[in-house]
Amino acid sequence: MLSVRILLAEDVHMIRGALIALLELEPDLEVVASVDRGDLIVETALRTGPDVAVIDIDLPGSDGITAAAELHERLPACRALILTNLGRPGTVRRALSAHVSGFLLKDAPPSQLAQAVRSVAAGQRVVDPQLALSAWEASDSPLSPRETQVLRMAARGADADEIAGTLYLTTGTVRNYLTAIVSKLNARNRIDAIRIAEEAGWIP
Repeated sequence: MLSVRILLAEDVHMIRGALIALLELEPDLEVVASVDRGDLIVETALRTGPDVAVIDIDLPGSDGITAAAELHERLPACRALILTNLGRPGTVRRALSAHVSGFLLKDAPPSQLAQAVRSVAAGQRVVDPQLALSAWEASDSPLSPRETQVLRMAARGADADEIAGTLYLTTGTVRNYLTAIVSKLNARNRIDAIRIAEEAGWIP
């Protein structure tokens, strides 16, 4: 029997070790590489040739969904299975639009992870039915691409001056964007807008 070759991307050392141990208990699964950063996924996959990349959604360097989209472009034969602590509807939709083959909560039983890897390797799509339904019913983001970009930077701690310098805008324009964002999301303030957008999966 040919083993399913797995690349594992998880930045928490203890969790990464536990996942490798769990997967390698299965006789038909083999972890051929592991990384702790999203921006190492593609180059490692190109070097090791995995069948499935099991990717934590929150990684330094590049978030899991962005890395999965790049992986699909550069190595389409390798399928991506995203692991997350939170099944936000907007995040599920974003993952599916990035050609992710599977979306699994981290608190799923170990046997479910192993079976999900097998199913994804066989060309199937694995998404929890309730997550899939909520993603289908979720509304699209009311923010424009530029507003999303501004809010993403604000969520990472950038102030108006820093956002303006990075995006080649005036500080006043950035403040206008932030005001519009708060209004569109019916938020109390900028912090509340960030919370609403993150929970909906509109910003990674």
